[in-house]
Amino acid sequence: MTRIDLHAHVVTDSYRELLVTPDGTRPFVVPAPLEALEANMARYAIDAAVISLGPPGAFLGDQGRANEIARAGNESIAAIVQAAPAKFAGLALLPLPDVDAAVAELAHALDALALDGVILYSNTAGVYLGAPGLEPLMAELDRRGTYTFVHPGMPPYREPLGDLHPPWLYEFPFETTRAITNLVYSGTFERHPGIRFQFAHLGGTAPFLAHRIASLADREAERASEAPAGALQYLRRQFYDTGLSNHALALRTALEVTTPQHIVFGTDWPYAALPAAGSDPAPDLDALGAANRAKVESTNAAALVPRLTVP
Repeated sequence: MTRIDLHAHVVTDSYRELLVTPDGTRPFVVPAPLEALEANMARYAIDAAVISLGPPGAFLGDQGRANEIARAGNESIAAIVQAAPAKFAGLALLPLPDVDAAVAELAHALDALALDGVILYSNTAGVYLGAPGLEPLMAELDRRGTYTFVHPGMPPYREPLGDLHPPWLYEFPFETTRAITNLVYSGTFERHPGIRFQFAHLGGTAPFLAHRIASLADREAERASEAPAGALQYLRRQFYDTGLSNHALALRTALEVTTPQHIVFGTDWPYAALPAAGSDPAPDLDALGAANRAKVESTNAAALVPRLTVP
């Protein structure tokens, strides 16, 4: 394969129909039909894609409905994968913040539905990845060596500038950064090295802030015991996708904290605006050189979803 997209979204009918808040309203969801994704893949010579259900996730304020949304959504993603297993891999949605329900759905998704991993949001109802209450889930993800895609979610506060700027402009990168930092200093990365994390959008602002994040252990001695390898080492070990970050400046920053072997190609379809002309979805990847571009676009995917890379 020449190009594998590890960050693409689908909104299936069964998932969209269940997205209702406790007060009866429906959150806005960007349309992402499978047929349109396949057309995008054909245009940009994308051989395979790892698909996940688009935001907002499963939890909209009611846990029972979250359980239902996750199950129905996962079954719909599994049907897509089963129909074209060489073309698609699928990530399961978990019904957090209920950890017991999330662990149960994880087992169903991986064992019964044969999905390839999970998508977790930076926070669910204000509970960030790395929170102590999520430890049973992290332990199970680690035990299974689960491919775990971390996507930003809406911040659990009113954005300071209100409607002036959309949340994806900077709140989403900040959300990913919060999740990464909390995973470092909660000791989650240290305790659970078997989890194969992929962070959206080249890790948000974490690469730019890497040395600032690491300095916390220097300023507060107790932090060093929570992250004994040092924040920079934990950042170096993770995988980062290029969704909405297929640009030379962002890539150079990411390569300051990790290696080309830890960067994977992603489009963030349908949320990213890909080039209108030509068939190259990310011309700036040429700055990596031909060998490293090939690693990013296909070879590196073997560490996260190996079955897509087998001829």
